[in-house]
Amino acid sequence: MANFNKVILAGNLTRDPELRYTPKGTAVAKIGMALNRSWKSETGETKEEVTFVDVEAFGRQAEVISQYMKKGRPFLVEGRLKLDQWEDKNTHQKQSKLKVVLESFSFIDSNRGDGGGAPAEAPRSRPAPAAPKTEAAPADADAPPPEDDDVPF
Repeated sequence: MANFNKVILAGNLTRDPELRYTPKGTAVAKIGMALNRSWKSETGETKEEVTFVDVEAFGRQAEVISQYMKKGRPFLVEGRLKLDQWEDKNTHQKQSKLKVVLESFSFIDSNRGDGGGAPAEAPRSRPAPAAPKTEAAPADADAPPPEDDDVPF
């Protein structure tokens, strides 16, 4: 049987990211997110529910997130689900918690202008490619690309 473990979440941070380092020096950021859902009931009443999700990021991603993200900021996360299990030290009962391990992310509102969080242009992991030099555009420059054109976006 095939397995597939992938989640994509967009929500707001419930607290500032907590950045720590492992004994070997790997950065680990713990992030709390709130995901809101609104819908209309059968009676037409607007209802809302909130789901709280814990996210863990590692390495350079953890450092960037903790540097630029703050409580309340919208955030998009791609990752995988992981189940943590442990035994409570006091009650000796088994505990478990489902969380997301971050694989990639995006700053959603990078230009809010309130001075906090992500800068107007977030740092890139690699330099942007140089724009190709072009001459005068042909007369049909506004025409849509051919259907078999493979545009990478």
